[in-house]
Amino acid sequence: MTIYPPVIPAKAGTHAFAGVTEGSINSGGCGFGAFMDDTYVLEMTGLDKSFPGVKALDQARLRLRPGTVHALMGENGAGKSTLMKCLFGIYRQDAGEIVVDGRKTNFSGPKDAMEHGVAMVHQELNQVLKRSVMENIWLGRFPKRYGLVSHRAMREKTQAVFDELGIHVDPRTVIGKLSVSQRQMVEIAKAVSYNAKILVLDEPTSSLTNEEVEHLFQIMTKLRNNGVGMIYISHKMEEILKISDEVTIMRDGQWIATEAAADLTTEKIIKMMVGRDLTNRFPPKINTPGEVLLEVKNLTGRYQPTCRDVSFELRRGEILGVAGLVGSRRTELLETIFGIARHDQGEIIKNGQRLRNRSAAEAIKNGFAMLTEERRATGIFPGLDITFNSVIAHLKAYRRWGLLSGRGMAKDTQWVIDSMRVKTPSRATFIRNLSGGNQQKVIIGRWLLTEPEVLLLDEPTRGIDVGAKAEIYQLIIDLAARGKGIVIVSSEMPELLGICDRILVMSNGRLAGALDSGQADQEKIMRLAAKYI
Repeated sequence: MTIYPPVIPAKAGTHAFAGVTEGSINSGGCGFGAFMDDTYVLEMTGLDKSFPGVKALDQARLRLRPGTVHALMGENGAGKSTLMKCLFGIYRQDAGEIVVDGRKTNFSGPKDAMEHGVAMVHQELNQVLKRSVMENIWLGRFPKRYGLVSHRAMREKTQAVFDELGIHVDPRTVIGKLSVSQRQMVEIAKAVSYNAKILVLDEPTSSLTNEEVEHLFQIMTKLRNNGVGMIYISHKMEEILKISDEVTIMRDGQWIATEAAADLTTEKIIKMMVGRDLTNRFPPKINTPGEVLLEVKNLTGRYQPTCRDVSFELRRGEILGVAGLVGSRRTELLETIFGIARHDQGEIIKNGQRLRNRSAAEAIKNGFAMLTEERRATGIFPGLDITFNSVIAHLKAYRRWGLLSGRGMAKDTQWVIDSMRVKTPSRATFIRNLSGGNQQKVIIGRWLLTEPEVLLLDEPTRGIDVGAKAEIYQLIIDLAARGKGIVIVSSEMPELLGICDRILVMSNGRLAGALDSGQADQEKIMRLAAKYI
């Protein structure tokens, strides 16, 4: 018996996805979609949701029209993720109702939601990395023939969806071998394979290049023209104003406003999000680079692909940016310096002393700290509390006669909460219940407890709202002013130009050049980023 989810027919006036042609695609951007009218494919009204010590949703609401892109915006902790988890059946709301296609519903879980045409592409991808692309797409509903899984049918069905979306990936490839951007495209294809009429995209462009973003927008335009309603969560204002039809703003778990994207500006969105004007995106620089703190000479990683023959200097009190396209090996550079990845040749010299950094533990002992790009996968311990996540890198400091000092750990955890301005009910709160921005603050606080001289920050504001970004920018500048040497990898060029003193540009594993921030611009950076491609 072949197991498939129920086929959900397209609404009147829409088309089956497979029938779309390239000529039917409009240019996207601001302006209401072809299906904009007074009907709604989704209505969420009066939703309340509380956790111990926190009211995450307070009479929240959102209405989605078929064939439109509806942006959902707000600071971290505003309630966006909680609202979507209530829709997706991960949480059950305490009050309020959810109506899909005119019928009141509460899904029992993600599988139930997807089988009824509601799909979500999460920022933190949950995939079976050691299985193939096609197995990840059809997991739990494999096509069968004579009672056995038909890999041929699975491959053909996957390829058909990929052809429609313009995705060039072999369905038989092990998904763990793909880039983050390719894995995101696979998740969108999975949603399409369910014939989803509601698609939630959570920070889908956080790891994409400009070309990949444009490809994603083309896919979204195809889906919009076929009547799919999309909820688009992003902190990137330019994207919101380009792709969205309507925008809903949330703050402190409450609905603030819903307006046509064409009537909004970046300044108006920010003011509604944070409840105040945020005129200066980047704080004034108060740091002054001094003597050389760190020298990296001819560094080449052991295992390919990696960085090759990279040399640079980092001064005490300097904020050094690292720019480059996806695949330029920026992360590999930081991992090699920190000892996560081994190096074949080259030198790492701090304060005139040659170091080995053969492991992360050795790097920490030598005064290094590293904030990883994938916060959920390699940054936090989601099932443990803030105390554990704060002190885990500094446990030696709390040992007394073979035991850990609870008083010392509590004191340092409270310092992290207070100094990083972490919004949490208590130290005992599970870190997974915090917003992304607050999780990031806890991780930064964790590393500061080790008293490092060199901080390696890989995408420190990825998936974080403008308010939390401003706080982290100020924290980085304050740390530099205290004499720390800071290296920042970021995919957001305005961020690098706004807070860095100098910017290194990586291209295909090599250092393509270095620019003083006062002389740098996006065009110069992009020209260097393409140097060795």
